[in-house]
Amino acid sequence: MNKKKKLLTIGQFAALHGINKKTLMWYDEIGLFRPAAVNSENGYRCYSYHQSPILETILLLRELDVSLTEIQDFMKNRSATNMKQLLAEKITDLDCSIMHLQAVRKTLCNYHQNMETLLTMDLSEISIIEKEERCLITVDIDKNTSFEEEVERITAETEKYQLGRLHDASYGSMIPVASLQSGSFDDYTKLFIEIPFLTQKNGLHIQPKGTYLRAFHKGGWDKIPQRYQQLLDYAKVHRLMLSGYSYEMGINENVIDCVEDYIMQIEIPIYNA
Repeated sequence: MNKKKKLLTIGQFAALHGINKKTLMWYDEIGLFRPAAVNSENGYRCYSYHQSPILETILLLRELDVSLTEIQDFMKNRSATNMKQLLAEKITDLDCSIMHLQAVRKTLCNYHQNMETLLTMDLSEISIIEKEERCLITVDIDKNTSFEEEVERITAETEKYQLGRLHDASYGSMIPVASLQSGSFDDYTKLFIEIPFLTQKNGLHIQPKGTYLRAFHKGGWDKIPQRYQQLLDYAKVHRLMLSGYSYEMGINENVIDCVEDYIMQIEIPIYNA
């Protein structure tokens, strides 16, 4: 006799699928998945090997957070068309979840790198580094833009790009190199947001790949002009041509309590002819 025609006890069937037999009892009680047979003498549930694909489908859908109501509706109208549509919806949801987790991972890696930098940095050092291209969302500001207006503009952009939480992105400010060279150290023209794994480039600011001058500033904003002057002097002595914007970003906001301990990272592109 074909062994696949034999019935399995509820314990055997549950073990075969790596679940608790109480789950099978519950599925039976709510009418979602019934046993192939019930022993008339003792009421024991028995299952057929050929029921395995159906149960695995239910377990897969449950793993994808499909509600019991949705699964029950699907089970009543099982077809290739309905299965295809349901799986397409869940694949889309899963892709969104994966992108979110990748973004969170990148954020954690950035935090980790910032902490590594904090523990090893020399605040007086000015260095030359290489950077990859970054796509940044920017909002325009000027000297007359109030803090409230800046918050409103940032909020509008985060909603536009469906950013779930603030920690899902990195934030900073930009000041034109031309302004720095003319001594206008407070001429900030943009705020930027970097959202990990942003797929589109149209309408975004491209921070170019290449060589950058990097330095750090600790303390209040009133001393930033002095640090910029040191950078400009360094570039002059080493005959470096600076271009584009200076990109500023705090790297230790999550481990300090006062502005005097705030450390800003400054990066300026070096023009390569």
